[in-house]
Amino acid sequence: MTCFRRIMVCLSVFFASATYLFGQTAANPSRRPTWLIGYTEGRNDLPDGQFVNWETNRACVVRADGTGRQVLAEALTQKPHAWTQFAGWSPDGKQAVILSLWESPENAAWERAHKTFRMTEGWLVDSCLLDLQAGTLTNLTVVDRVSLYNTGLFFLPEGMGYGFTPLINGISKPFVMDKDGRNKRDVSGQGGGFAYGYTASPDGKRISYHENYQVYVSDADGTNKRRIETGHPFNFVPLWSPDGEWLLFVSGEHYDCHPHIVRKDGTGLRKLADRGGYRGVVEKLKYPDFHSESSDVPVWTRDGQAVYFTAKVGDSIELMRVTLDGIVDQLTKSARKTRHYHPSPSPDGQWILFGSDCSGVMQLYVARADGTDVRVVTNVPEGFSAMHGHWQPRPRE
Repeated sequence: MTCFRRIMVCLSVFFASATYLFGQTAANPSRRPTWLIGYTEGRNDLPDGQFVNWETNRACVVRADGTGRQVLAEALTQKPHAWTQFAGWSPDGKQAVILSLWESPENAAWERAHKTFRMTEGWLVDSCLLDLQAGTLTNLTVVDRVSLYNTGLFFLPEGMGYGFTPLINGISKPFVMDKDGRNKRDVSGQGGGFAYGYTASPDGKRISYHENYQVYVSDADGTNKRRIETGHPFNFVPLWSPDGEWLLFVSGEHYDCHPHIVRKDGTGLRKLADRGGYRGVVEKLKYPDFHSESSDVPVWTRDGQAVYFTAKVGDSIELMRVTLDGIVDQLTKSARKTRHYHPSPSPDGQWILFGSDCSGVMQLYVARADGTDVRVVTNVPEGFSAMHGHWQPRPRE
């Protein structure tokens, strides 16, 4: 068989598989969106624990049509046992948020032996901004450092600075800082619990997060802190609706929790949908390690009128959409044991980005908002995975 014929056979098999697995035909590539997509790729098949796989992780970007892949901020990976993750964009799409991570092999070995993380030593994690046009890299959390482990960087509205989540004596806290990285301050409202999933409302006046798996809302400076009562022991990663009137989060028991919404004043709690027995986490590694799964949480559509989430249907994990009235649509219909994960709507709301292992490799895909016109975006080889896709907020100029 000639090389050309082999290529044509492989292409025909891929597109036939895409049609079968997703129940839709592929679109004309010229109709694909023009945004960049930031994501993380790395090995997932090394048998000696998650640390040896983590070390291979690299922050990357690719165009939504699958072309132009680039590895970003390679200077951050020159130190042995260092890696990067893509963690978001600036509101204007000109800067990428890059996590710079390092762990000592000794600490990694201790953690694996004890099957728990030891975050008070042996780690160094910083949140950096990469200007894509100028190529400049700014480490915001190294300035007036408050922690060795700093994640969750996001932009406060109207250029007011940044929010981030440092670990203070092993306890995660919501912090804010000025645009130059200075004046870092705790906005937890004197909370003593482990806080995570910290975000600001669209107008920047309110913040929300979960602390010890209970959802809290407060003023942006941490005052007027109030717990959202759900009656459930596990509440995770609250997300503000685009108009700032609602919070979306999963609620229930650990590994048995489902999409819920509540008004910003704590009223109107409502379960939107059931995940059908899905534990809400996706395992990345071929040889699972302790706590090596990644949380797979629901997200708002851009107009705030519906929510994308993943749920178990048969023995597959499918991509779903539910309206605020509770009307559920199954957007993918896949081969047995296929897993979809990490949905994310495009800035114009016309497309949905998500991960899937339908080909046997964990790749990223783009489809129209209703699940049609599916096409693969990444091309990581066997033994690797593509995870945590982030749309660039605006088309690249």
